[in-house]
Amino acid sequence: MTPTIKLSAKLDGNVADIKSLMFHPMETGSRIDPDTGNTIPAHHITQLIFTNNGKTVMVANFSTAVSKNPFFGFSFEGASAGDILKASWVDNLGETDEIETRLA
Repeated sequence: MTPTIKLSAKLDGNVADIKSLMFHPMETGSRIDPDTGNTIPAHHITQLIFTNNGKTVMVANFSTAVSKNPFFGFSFEGASAGDILKASWVDNLGETDEIETRLA
């Protein structure tokens, strides 16, 4: 499967600056397909979780009000070079993806 998450992490002292991009359609369930006239079914990320060495550092709960291919960034303290940062998401259809990177 092609990864759906791009993850960038920069470390400044003990502060990690995280940027992520998720490739996902983020369909609301209220758009109409112009070719068929049918409603396009809802398909969106519901939760995005970031962990650092297994400890949760950020949880984002999404709804249908998030654009296609969402970008998400944040910072957190307490990071060190060599830590393993993991990003994972789950969507309303039960699909998931995750990626890991080592902080440098």
